[in-house]
Amino acid sequence: MRLNKTYWRAIRRYFLVFTAIAFLPLALVYLVRSEQIYKIKGYEASKIKDHFTDKSFRYPVMLLGKNKDLTVAATGNSKKRFSKYDKYINETHLPLIPDEAIQSLSESDMLKVERRMERRRKFLAEKCSELGLDVVGNDSWHKPNPWEFLVNKKHHIIWCNVFKAASSSWMYNFNVLAGYSPDFLRKTKEIFLHLARERYPRVTLDELHEAQNNSVTFLIARHPFERLLSAYRDKFVYAIPHSLHDKFGRKIVRTYRKKSLQLKPPKYPTFQEFVRWLLDQIKHDNYLDMHFVSYTRFCTPCLIHFDVILKFETLEEDQLYLIEKTGLKQIIAPEWQNPGKGKNTLDLLQQFYSKLTRTEIDGLYDYYRYDFELFNYSATSYFNIARSNEEDIPEQPVLLLGKPPAP
Repeated sequence: MRLNKTYWRAIRRYFLVFTAIAFLPLALVYLVRSEQIYKIKGYEASKIKDHFTDKSFRYPVMLLGKNKDLTVAATGNSKKRFSKYDKYINETHLPLIPDEAIQSLSESDMLKVERRMERRRKFLAEKCSELGLDVVGNDSWHKPNPWEFLVNKKHHIIWCNVFKAASSSWMYNFNVLAGYSPDFLRKTKEIFLHLARERYPRVTLDELHEAQNNSVTFLIARHPFERLLSAYRDKFVYAIPHSLHDKFGRKIVRTYRKKSLQLKPPKYPTFQEFVRWLLDQIKHDNYLDMHFVSYTRFCTPCLIHFDVILKFETLEEDQLYLIEKTGLKQIIAPEWQNPGKGKNTLDLLQQFYSKLTRTEIDGLYDYYRYDFELFNYSATSYFNIARSNEEDIPEQPVLLLGKPPAP
């Protein structure tokens, strides 16, 4: 009898263990489906309205952090009330910049930049009308996209974050305005975008329009080919070893490099290999990483009004103007680490783009055409240095010395 009881206890024990193991995957699937699915898949999709689930409004998110292969921005669910970062927030005691450290423009310089902004707004409006981009339609170029805007209602400032256009600097500023202390931001290993989305929920188009009534809305434009090169170098040439971009770069190498050369350096894709991959993604209408996507498509500036259009070429003055206009000069300051184009940048552009064929540069221009036209940039010099399509010259890696590029 005792043996029978022991026998049945063992069977019951093994049954419970087996049941727990069997249901564990289902429990994990439930957690993933309910809260984490966007992080696992590596892209963001709206849970607000059906039209946001259109593929044109989803961008793969590959944000690299130390010891992390993939960090995905928070969904910005407005129902979320608590965050693990709340202890670092102190909105009532924002850090103040000492009077002697405040940077500002003279009255005449403010007037000069104001006229510059008027010209840019007028040029943008005329081009939008000329290209038919100011008419709402069903494709991603003609559908207003509020998904990428950060709306600070307290300080009445709204930003469409164009990646690789002083985005790290302004993400820092928006996190300061959200109440994170500069000391915390200097020490944390968290991704700034992740921190920001904890404090700036995604907004609908109606919510964005309502916030714009008493706010200043801005974006920062950069020459499309400069921005693309900066993104390539940051995400592939200087990719963190074993990170998602590093692994993805190796996949590009396996696909676009001749097999006989795959074991030879560099391990990351050359610029031409990267461009060939990018053009294939564009051709097949695949999702593009937000660092490479056209910012006309990202911010839809013909369908959403911008009060201030900053540009890389005049960024130092433009930033001071914006900060003065929003009354924030005692809280935030220009944070730009690359204030001049300089010979080295021009040399790099020459080195990289001269490796491309005319057909490849044509393909890039076709995709970024609206970025060029709406913000008055030219690609003539790039067409002039392209090599002919008949040349079959094996591409050699560009030797890069010094530190990685600033964001």
